[in-house]
Amino acid sequence: MANPGYGKRSAPQQLPRTREDFSLLPTRERYVAGFVDHLPEGAAMSVKQLAKQLPLYGQQAISTALTALSVAGHLRRVRCSVTNASDETRWVYRTFWSRTARDNEWWNAYLATENNSPDEAPAPEEPDAEPAPEATGVPQQRTPAQAPDTAPAKPRTVEARPAYLALARLGRNDHRLALSADDCTALEPLATQWLDRGISIDYLTHALTAGLPAQVDSPLGLLRRRLTDKMPPRLPNNENPSPGTPAPTRRILMECTDCGRPGQPEALPDGLCRPCRTTHHPDTPPAEAADVRARMTNLRDLLKTV
Repeated sequence: MANPGYGKRSAPQQLPRTREDFSLLPTRERYVAGFVDHLPEGAAMSVKQLAKQLPLYGQQAISTALTALSVAGHLRRVRCSVTNASDETRWVYRTFWSRTARDNEWWNAYLATENNSPDEAPAPEEPDAEPAPEATGVPQQRTPAQAPDTAPAKPRTVEARPAYLALARLGRNDHRLALSADDCTALEPLATQWLDRGISIDYLTHALTAGLPAQVDSPLGLLRRRLTDKMPPRLPNNENPSPGTPAPTRRILMECTDCGRPGQPEALPDGLCRPCRTTHHPDTPPAEAADVRARMTNLRDLLKTV
């Protein structure tokens, strides 16, 4: 167990375990992910501790695998401030883990929720209990989601239905997402759930239209999938503070999974700081980089003959 270490904390709303989990990851990352996924809550997640328990790989290989899992959307490392009974505050380190891969928007919203919630000790994991299915994250790890059973919406004036209007306008901005009136009515309950969770119309529209394929055969099916899979977490209702009450201080800082540099979640997409993102996603094409290495090798060989 972590003491304090990078203790494991499981993210909510993960899909049940299956034999196909992490099947699209490389062998090393799949091996590490499978081991981490079965660790209990609070287990040590530092590179050193994991390398002791995984004899196939050393610390450098484990570190690289964790970075890849961060980019794939399975984990985020954070620093949390914890206050004890004596009002003493110290920082502890945790790794939030999700078997279901999540995108940056989901992680940012979830960590914002954690930031506003009281610090509690993690509850022990029940080995036979499975969380309710809800897929969010990279497309290849999702499973088809069913729209919740909802009663037909009662007729209302269109002006009073912002979710309906947002859906109806999608087809005017992009013909690939043209919906019929019945389609808009069918999707309206899901879109309304987004708005009820504090999401703006602009954010909803962007989430539904970003990264569309070149051809959309079923706008209704695609939008239902996105509305279900990308459903943001529900943030707690903030009590109305008195005028003189100071704003609460931030309790969570995300860490770069690779180098440990702290920062706000918005500044660390994929859980990586800018220098580490440059290292893992260099601008130089692989073929060009290989050509440069070959030229340097030839130059060294020529110097040896002089």
